[in-house]
Amino acid sequence: MDQSLEKIATPPAEAAFCAEDVRAAARRIVGAVVRTPTLHSKTLSRIVGAEVWLKFENLQFTAAYKERGALNKLLTLPEEAKTRGVIAASAGNHAQGLAYHAGRLGIPVTIVMPTSTPIVKVQQTRGHGAEVVLEGASFDEAYARAREIEQERGLIFVHPFDDREIMAGQGTVGLEMLEDVPELDTIIVPVGGGGLISGVAVAAKSVKPDIRIVGVQSNQYPAMYLLKRNEPVAGGGDTIAEGIAVKEPGQLTRAAIIEHVDEMRIVSETRIEEAISLLLDIEKTVVEGAGAVGLAALLPLKNGAFRPEFAGRKIGVILTGGNIDPRFLANVILRNLARSGRIGRLAILLTDRVGELAKIAQIFTRNDANIIEVSHQRIFGVLSAKGSEVEIEYEIRDRDALDNLLLELDEAGYTYEVMTISGRRPGKSQRNRH
Repeated sequence: MDQSLEKIATPPAEAAFCAEDVRAAARRIVGAVVRTPTLHSKTLSRIVGAEVWLKFENLQFTAAYKERGALNKLLTLPEEAKTRGVIAASAGNHAQGLAYHAGRLGIPVTIVMPTSTPIVKVQQTRGHGAEVVLEGASFDEAYARAREIEQERGLIFVHPFDDREIMAGQGTVGLEMLEDVPELDTIIVPVGGGGLISGVAVAAKSVKPDIRIVGVQSNQYPAMYLLKRNEPVAGGGDTIAEGIAVKEPGQLTRAAIIEHVDEMRIVSETRIEEAISLLLDIEKTVVEGAGAVGLAALLPLKNGAFRPEFAGRKIGVILTGGNIDPRFLANVILRNLARSGRIGRLAILLTDRVGELAKIAQIFTRNDANIIEVSHQRIFGVLSAKGSEVEIEYEIRDRDALDNLLLELDEAGYTYEVMTISGRRPGKSQRNRH
């Protein structure tokens, strides 16, 4: 046990959180949330070198697991509290889940969101019957305002993760996974504040004590990962996994993680993007960044080798949610196609002669490269007034076909640069000139 975590004080009542809390939550919420499938993926299993089952929590009504905990919390409130109403601070899935089930149960609900929250999320939350208060430039400011309103109106504050009933409701995911696939020996769980992994770990280990529970965070927000390594908490910045972008995990959740979680891992933004694209391409399912980190942790090493610690294991991966902006999803898909070499852009220097562009087009055609877009300019980066730079965006079958295309450009003596996500790199002919 990490000594840095042993020092965390936990109230005695909360220390009693146990599997029976999760089973009681399962009895309360049955029939009111979707019992999402846990399905084996033959293709992903082949890619990662392990047997992989996916838990499709992105198929919940609000497209995220968060409504499990929200509903359990609402159902355990005293009647007088239900009459007064509840309040939360959230710009994401917690807001959706709480608003939906509070509206369904006739419980007044107020959600405080930062002013920067996308309008579609505001509209969706209001559509579930919630009063939405836009306050503050950040989540912290929205949270502070929510606590003020809690006191002013006498409402019940519903924390997104650091709450026993929330943890118990989220843990029902783990119970369902082991009911459907008893042979699982590992469950991989996305981690932000720790509510989901706390409930899943407690529930799963009560059924199968030797099961391995692995938490995964973005390397931009590695708070629990650092705590498990006895290092100071740090993090913050842009991440594709905004649903788990938590700087400081909960106090209650830490205690459960200390006792029941075997390992914490971090993954890069690039790997998360790859996982989103794989799930869409292979499983035909849309997953947000936070929901893809579990698969991201399984992806092979950069040299293509399987991760030995997971090889041959029977692994359950929780796809926690599917709320991703369509435009953002399109960017992720295109960026991954660019990384794989299936789409690309070349900047080619041409002499201003009749038919020069046609010669280039013929090279692309011979190599089965479809030209998507062409643009050119004659001023910036062009050494001669008789020259021009042509940028050609294309799609191509695979990296072998691209290598053949570049080889033909080299043999023809063209000077070009390959434009990548991280910048430009010179072609062979240009490198030879330096």
